[in-house]
Amino acid sequence: MKNKICSVRSSNIGQWLKREPDDDEKRQQLITEDHHTPLANSFKMVRYAAQEISEAKSARARGSYLRVSFKNTRETAQAVNGMKLSKALTFLENVTTKTMAVPMRRYAGSTGRTAQGKQFGVSKARWPVKSAEHIIDLLKNAEANADGKGLDTSALIIKRIQVNQAPKGRRRTYRAHGRINPYMTNPCHIELILTEAAEEVKKATEDKKVRLSTRQRGTQIRRALIEA
Repeated sequence: MKNKICSVRSSNIGQWLKREPDDDEKRQQLITEDHHTPLANSFKMVRYAAQEISEAKSARARGSYLRVSFKNTRETAQAVNGMKLSKALTFLENVTTKTMAVPMRRYAGSTGRTAQGKQFGVSKARWPVKSAEHIIDLLKNAEANADGKGLDTSALIIKRIQVNQAPKGRRRTYRAHGRINPYMTNPCHIELILTEAAEEVKKATEDKKVRLSTRQRGTQIRRALIEA
């Protein structure tokens, strides 16, 4: 019985190929041909805030809905923005061991003072270990992406790093006399872009002509005559 079902004549195969496609096949054909359908767009690469940076010459990484403080993560990201990748990783590792601190510039409310902030010109600084660990993971992820693209990982810099607020997490805490207060969390999204550092071209030295007054020119002439 199985052999009868599996055996198909050549004439039947030709008729099957010439038949009209059913509704499911037509729908699948429309999806593959039309790139403007919502299903086709859902497989496109996610959009980053920085549109002017070329994807071919950069490596990217992002984390969404991370359960880490938005304010501390924003300050940590700004501290390493523009740094070389190796220097940024070293700085963040020092933050996790609390040998270096993150300067708190914008969200500095109720932040204590520490002498470790002096190297950044501020007195208020913190050691957001959890934020540093999340950014370290993303930097290593972007470094691996850069290596896969063939970029020079030793010359990478953090071209852009951005932290956005995510929807707050709502919980509750129970107080005295039967009261219930909100107990919120402030997660965030992080996205960063690494690029190769551009070669620095030194500015050509210009022979600046100093404008002398009549009295100064006369003094130079007299000295030249005396020395002669």
